[in-house]
Amino acid sequence: MDSNEKVVLHEEDVRRALTRIAHEIVERNPREPVPAIVGIHRRGAFLAQRLHVLLEDLLDGEVPLGDLDIGFYRDDVASRPDAPVLHASHIDFDITGRTVVIVDDVLFTGRTVRAAIEALFAYGRPDRVQLAVLADRGHRELPIRPDYVGKNLPTSRGEHVHVRLTELDGIDEIAIAGGAGPLERTVLESSA
Repeated sequence: MDSNEKVVLHEEDVRRALTRIAHEIVERNPREPVPAIVGIHRRGAFLAQRLHVLLEDLLDGEVPLGDLDIGFYRDDVASRPDAPVLHASHIDFDITGRTVVIVDDVLFTGRTVRAAIEALFAYGRPDRVQLAVLADRGHRELPIRPDYVGKNLPTSRGEHVHVRLTELDGIDEIAIAGGAGPLERTVLESSA
């Protein structure tokens, strides 16, 4: 962890947030068929796997699980200096007529979610698409709103939100780093 980072969610907080999201998904989707869970690579896919386990326990049955790579659906592919790192997408079930919950780690501008929705529709036409995120940091550039949020994190545009998951990083936590200090941030926000 960088010395200018502040951890805002620890391991137990992440676990509680995912448990709450799973309960909310069940409450908002009481009818058959059960919703499918689709995570956005990379960290969203790991969070989707965790939600999948929680939902199968709550529903006492099978819940479809998939993952999406959005590399070629991003609107900045042509302007990026490096080619996107690609992971295979796996959606081995019919999404047509089903509620699909897209899972990601952080919601920021909304562009990643837009790309995920476009990628998802390459697999069929879901009845509804919902969005679950571990952290919503604001600063939307597109009209996208999450249905399920683990934690709202007010941030400045200059700050960075770092989500670390045990599967990749050996620890579960969310930290905020960089950006303007509190006084500087107040001045910047009041002049905007």
